[in-house]
Amino acid sequence: MAPSAVLAMPVGPGAPPRGRIPLGVAAGLLALVIFVVDTLTPLEGAVAVLYVVVVLLAAKISRRDLLLAAASSVGLTSLAYLSSHGLGAVGSPTIRAAVSLAAIGIVTFLALQNQQAAEKLRAQAELLDLSHDMIVVRDPAGPVTFWSRGAEECYGWSGSEALGRGADDLLRTRYPSDRAEVEAELLRRGRWEGVLRQRTRSGSEIVVESRWALRRDARGRPSGVLETHRDVTEREASDAALRRSERRYRRMFDANRAGLLRQDWSQIRSELGRLERGGVRDLAAHLAHDTDFLDRAKASVRIVDANPAMLAMTGAGGAPGAPGSLKDILSETDGTFADAVLAFARGDRFFEGETEVRTVDGRRVPVLFGLTFPGAEEGSDGEVLVFVVDVSERDRARNALIAAQADLARAARVATLGELTASIAHEVNQPLAAIVTSGEAALRWLRRDVPDLGEVSSALTRTIAEGKRASAIVTRIRSFLAKGPLRQDRLDPAEIVEDAVLLVEHELARNGVSLRLRIDPDLPAILADRVQVQQVLVNLMVNGVQAMNATSGTRRLTLGARRAAGAVAFSVGDTGPGIAEDHRARLFEPFFTTRSEGMGMGLAICRSTVEAHGGRLTVETRPGAGATFAFTLPVAGGNPP
Repeated sequence: MAPSAVLAMPVGPGAPPRGRIPLGVAAGLLALVIFVVDTLTPLEGAVAVLYVVVVLLAAKISRRDLLLAAASSVGLTSLAYLSSHGLGAVGSPTIRAAVSLAAIGIVTFLALQNQQAAEKLRAQAELLDLSHDMIVVRDPAGPVTFWSRGAEECYGWSGSEALGRGADDLLRTRYPSDRAEVEAELLRRGRWEGVLRQRTRSGSEIVVESRWALRRDARGRPSGVLETHRDVTEREASDAALRRSERRYRRMFDANRAGLLRQDWSQIRSELGRLERGGVRDLAAHLAHDTDFLDRAKASVRIVDANPAMLAMTGAGGAPGAPGSLKDILSETDGTFADAVLAFARGDRFFEGETEVRTVDGRRVPVLFGLTFPGAEEGSDGEVLVFVVDVSERDRARNALIAAQADLARAARVATLGELTASIAHEVNQPLAAIVTSGEAALRWLRRDVPDLGEVSSALTRTIAEGKRASAIVTRIRSFLAKGPLRQDRLDPAEIVEDAVLLVEHELARNGVSLRLRIDPDLPAILADRVQVQQVLVNLMVNGVQAMNATSGTRRLTLGARRAAGAVAFSVGDTGPGIAEDHRARLFEPFFTTRSEGMGMGLAICRSTVEAHGGRLTVETRPGAGATFAFTLPVAGGNPP
């Protein structure tokens, strides 16, 4: 049955209630007229054949009415025959009666079949109406012959308003290509699929995913087109937003000055699962022993994409594509990958570190990097986004700063020795004077009539000892002024303090400052640079002496060294006026000084020197009660704290 026949069928188990009574009355009256004519008139024709009209009228009402009308027609035909001819007469009236009965039976059978087909079509039409999709049936010329409830709800036009109108004109359809090409493909293949843009009754535009199916009649000619439309406006908007987001992400990815990598860690996820199923519970311990696993893991991390900055960093800017795996760019000395794998296994979202990457020409580039791991909401996705920053310039600047600080520290030591000139001259003059005295004594013992060789030997021995002492003093001063890299030696804290005191001993005496030493016995060795630690102690002692110059009371400098947790704590305290509260915040700033002749670099250098050794410099002060500077230096490995 054609789609138009579907629309002609009543929806429901029977005809509409308002049409049942007139059809029933008409069928009853027609049956009565036929019975009267057949019984009372002398007509010789098969009048009873007209009962088929009664059956057809009843078929319009319901199945029950159809069967009732058929039974009534058979009964009335038989009654009219018996009343007119009786049971004994057999002839042409009998044949006419049989023909009439046969016609009534055949029409009844056909009407029942038609009702069954109509019921089936009505059920199919109801199913189409239950669909949320818009279903439209039209004939090949264009007018709509079926308009589903989904089409009514989406487009806004009722079925009665849409029937007979052209779908393209009604919906103002816009096709992805020429309309004639769409029709040609439909005729050629019998179906067509595509995305259309249409207008609803309210004027809003919607995007629909459309599928067409062509129906042909028995001769193969097009008889109708079934169109199903699905509203994908929101999906299209989401897809468009996603495409815009991806374009923005791509622009950010490519234009970023930091190196960016997209890496695939899915194989590592699989390997970690295999280790867990194999009974590995302490992953950190396993990775520490199974170095082959880390090598395989590096090779399994596939680099999906790299931005131009990353390609330029690795020297692959002119090469097509990105490096193949993490093993291709990660330095052999890298120690961060194992920690990154542990973070990935724990489910951390981020991991940061500092390492070196290899360039295509074998150079090593120091970098800071950050890994962004996929979260639980991303399922088994193993894509990791990596941010890489080249810190070569930073390292060069840091090295230059360290060199500048070393030069500045040496200049500060020179300035400090300038202030200690009197002390140095006094300390050097003592052995020189002793050498002269011992030499003169040796000459006198030799010039005697009988030289006293024993006394000569003693005098020369004293001369040699004083010469060595003078040489040691000069060596100590030269080492204090020496320019060289930071050294980490095992040093005796008590010996360091003793050497520093010798440098300022005369300065203390010249300014009337007494020295008190508080050094714990059996101090552990420290790991430090001898000259730089001496410089810190000398600077702090000189500062203390200068701070007490303005006081008239007791001038005492207390120098201490004691055990601390994993370190040795040094302290230098004075009995000066202390440090003003408004000066404490800026005390360690470069070029800050409270003395007109000062450089303002001593304490800044002391702090940077102590921090470079892994220690910390602090100050405690009370107005009028002096100040105490304290710093710690870590003990050398293997010594108890």
